[in-house]
Amino acid sequence: MNTVALELVPPELAEGTERALEEGCSAAELCRLHGLVEHVGHVMIPGIIPEDADRPVPITPRMDVLDFWKTIRSSLGAVSGLCTQVTVFHDEQRLDDRVHRLRDAGMDGITFVGKPHGLPATDAPGVTPQEALARYRESIPHRGVVLIPTRRGELGRFDAKCERGANFALTQLLYSDRIVGFLREFAVRTDQRPEILLSFGFVPGMEQRVRLIDWLLHDDGNDLVVREQEFVAGIADGSFRQRRDALVDVYRRVLDGVHDLGFPLSVHLEAPYGVSAAACETFAAMLDYWSPRTEGTGMRPSSGTRPHAPTEEIP
Repeated sequence: MNTVALELVPPELAEGTERALEEGCSAAELCRLHGLVEHVGHVMIPGIIPEDADRPVPITPRMDVLDFWKTIRSSLGAVSGLCTQVTVFHDEQRLDDRVHRLRDAGMDGITFVGKPHGLPATDAPGVTPQEALARYRESIPHRGVVLIPTRRGELGRFDAKCERGANFALTQLLYSDRIVGFLREFAVRTDQRPEILLSFGFVPGMEQRVRLIDWLLHDDGNDLVVREQEFVAGIADGSFRQRRDALVDVYRRVLDGVHDLGFPLSVHLEAPYGVSAAACETFAAMLDYWSPRTEGTGMRPSSGTRPHAPTEEIP
């Protein structure tokens, strides 16, 4: 795909299509103002489902991925769609229908996701992501899975998913360069070279009190995750400029480390608290360093970033 995918989360169902259209137009305008239009080739729309009760921001019923995509598509210009699809609540027939509808609506790629945090396996008896990968191997050109480089046993798990038919991976939000070592090990272990969508998330100041990103990362007893949580907590306490520079530094270290390992690379940009001017300014600074959409046009990584007008962030 060699793309930059900007994540847009479906709005609350009760807010209706008017709110969805407003969010699509707002995101498009922010991309235009911050020079992202030339980079963003896809919109990533996650399927939102209930998770652990201790989630810092409660999940309210959200607009369906398909409805949201159909509502905002015309306001986004020449971009394509990617989405996540939880498989374990569907039997084969229902999942077939869902996947075909996603493809008919113009979704280029689907990331198949398993059961949510804290849900017993007995409550998710449907199709597993591995089964979905094999089932749609011939009919879906871009079949993705979630890749969490800090998770125990992930090397073997990821290798098995690629064997079943995954040809791209959407990483967990990256707040360290752990993915570099992971992909180096994976490259030695196997000849599989799936496309990697490297995920980078903006950290606003409100993370200090809400701690949503901290919750998204958590993995009890995992020291690698603790270090990433500490990094997020540390920069959340800084100024916007400090946070932006720290996140761009992580981006540089990751890209420098994985660029020559033989994996096709794309970038996934996420603003867990919502797309904002501050988030887009940070994303633009990242893409000034390297973008899959401009590689091959003579652009090379540089040590500087484009000067931006100061952004006043709402706390």
